[in-house]
Amino acid sequence: MKPHFFNTLLCICIFSFSLKSQINNINSIKNHVSYLASDKLKGRGTSSADELIAANYLADNFSKSGLTSFNNSYLKSFLYKKNPNPHDTSTTEIKEQKGYNVVGFLNNKAPYTIVIGAHYDHLGLGHDHNSLDANPDGKIHNGADDNASGTAGVLELANYFSKNKSTEPFNFLFICFSGEELGLIGSKKWCENPDINLNYINYMINMDMIGRLNDSTKKLMIYGVGTSPSFVPLLDSLKLTFDIKKDSSGIGPSDQTSFYLKDIPVLHFFTGQHSDYHKPSDDAEKVNYKGEAEVLSYIVNVIEKTFHYPKLTFSKTRNPDMGKSSFKVTMGVMPDYTFDGLGMRIDGVTENKPAFKAGLKTGDIVIKIGEFIIKDLQTYMKALSKYEKGQTTTIEVIRNEELKVFNLTF
Repeated sequence: MKPHFFNTLLCICIFSFSLKSQINNINSIKNHVSYLASDKLKGRGTSSADELIAANYLADNFSKSGLTSFNNSYLKSFLYKKNPNPHDTSTTEIKEQKGYNVVGFLNNKAPYTIVIGAHYDHLGLGHDHNSLDANPDGKIHNGADDNASGTAGVLELANYFSKNKSTEPFNFLFICFSGEELGLIGSKKWCENPDINLNYINYMINMDMIGRLNDSTKKLMIYGVGTSPSFVPLLDSLKLTFDIKKDSSGIGPSDQTSFYLKDIPVLHFFTGQHSDYHKPSDDAEKVNYKGEAEVLSYIVNVIEKTFHYPKLTFSKTRNPDMGKSSFKVTMGVMPDYTFDGLGMRIDGVTENKPAFKAGLKTGDIVIKIGEFIIKDLQTYMKALSKYEKGQTTTIEVIRNEELKVFNLTF
């Protein structure tokens, strides 16, 4: 999971326990997490040989669950470029690399499809500058909670729905994404080149770090509840023992963002931050497997509740203010984390925010804010820190290979 870059006000709903469908195979969840988070896979770094071993493991499990593949392979490759050291602006040539998403389809011959996803990559041996360990290089970052737990969830839900004898009014597409830790690369690449028409996706469920449910507090975070008007009443109608904290935004630090930016309703499930986050100590023995089974049972009930709804209506939500706790201003844009050129490419613009009012659009590449040259995301954030609310400055962008200048008021 990418680090949180926003603070939100969350509402709490507590109900008594009543779940119809159950995920009971705790040993299966444990086996999946223990394998994916074993030292053998050396942290599943994006594009590593060890991540490919993990991908083949996922493909084998999709096959055992009876899912069908596209183009005779569960593995779908994508190419990307990523500066291994984003703080080194002297790098002139970045090598193109290949990653693999793992995709399986459950065809119920329905008009619409539900996507269930999670990222399976992690930080490898700590060389990608995402680790929070004091001296990460060379240490295996097993990523049991982040995100072997969510990946195991995809496998369990794939097995559950493929074996479910009831008639399901939707198809299911199960995707394990690569490259999330490098900036949601795998999910973004899949949405740019999908296996099915995006117009026929009902909604997307994302699971990222669902393995550390606290048995005392039972806190479960659900992001994206504002992306369809159906989600809040649907969730409120389910009775459970969880302390549910809901957030409306479709944009967040995980793969549901890529789908939200394509106007698809999303829900992201998350059991909370912990001291082992992005450290070598995120190991399999620390996962609450019984708790994860409870979370997966709840997700099944959410999904089955939508069987009684038509295709969900998409709603745009407010975007979280990136760096809100650190900066006094925001432009109201979502950066493209996969962009490897000079500048900061905009992947989304929030209505009625400064960038929207100034006339900026998705796809614009910001190269200068006032007197500050923007080389990358870091220099963009540094530039924002220099402004106060109410100040007006110029924004220079490249749009369709043309330089354009706008006046922007924070």
